Amino acid sequence: MSIETDAPEAATTDDSVDALARELGDAIAETSEYRRFEEAKAAVREDEEAQERISEFEQLRQEFAMARQAGRADQETLEQVQEAQQSLHALPVMKEYVEAQDELQDRLEGLNEAISEGLLVDFGGEAGGCCQD
Repeated sequence: MSIETDAPEAATTDDSVDALARELGDAIAETSEYRRFEEAKAAVREDEEAQERISEFEQLRQEFAMARQAGRADQETLEQVQEAQQSLHALPVMKEYVEAQDELQDRLEGLNEAISEGLLVDFGGEAGGCCQD
């Protein structure tokens, strides 16, 4: 076979794979897990108390990270970060978000395993970055 003959076939295969990938993305967006996650994310975004606690937690976490880099982090600061996280996760809207996120993650891991069965690599792992063993 000549290169000219193989090139259109390869392009068709590549186009088919791209089309299947788009279809898979669309199908995932229609799953109950994905819809639940999106609804939970929107609910968190719209909840003032959750947004306040997220800001507080992020501020404390950032302060702790900077203190740790400077060698000034202590147990009390770590406990403040942990308490802020627990307070945030105690909100019903955040509990729902975390549960929905975990459920979606489980579903995506199952899909990754199904895709990876036909490959010699972990599909999701390879898509996630380079230089992995």
